Amino acid sequence: MAEKEKDEREKDDEAEKTEEAPKRKKVPINIIIIVILGLCLAGGGVFVWKSGLFSKDAGDLDTDTENKNNELIGPILTLDTFIVNLIGERGKNYLKAKVELELDSERTTEEIYKRLPQIRDAILTLLSSKSNEDINTLDGKYQLRAEIMTSVNQFLRTGKIKNVYFTDFIIQ
Repeated sequence: MAEKEKDEREKDDEAEKTEEAPKRKKVPINIIIIVILGLCLAGGGVFVWKSGLFSKDAGDLDTDTENKNNELIGPILTLDTFIVNLIGERGKNYLKAKVELELDSERTTEEIYKRLPQIRDAILTLLSSKSNEDINTLDGKYQLRAEIMTSVNQFLRTGKIKNVYFTDFIIQ
């Protein structure tokens, strides 16, 4: 009898051990595949929606992009190099600058050529009124660009300057 009780205790211990170990539920592989495919389809749908590939205006998208690219940069007119003495230290410092003007249209080019002496004079006067400290910093250069654009636009009647670029800027 002692052996029966011993066998029953061992069986009970084994049963408790198997009950203590949590049973893992197996997820069918079909459900995993369906979830992954659903996520891929949803991601693809969001991409198509955001990119507008199947919108009514998809044909107009290319022409709008071309128009925006054409509007981004207008005609550029290169002016002759400016060499001026800067204010301060008895004329020891000078500035050599090459200025290019971005115009809003081709018609503005014709008007600038007609008014070129006035425009060059205005830019020369503006550049020679600056000191080394005024234009030596990045902020000073941005300020100088804005001043050149304002002074040149005062002479123009049919168009305007969109931007001013320095392609050569040497202070000595």
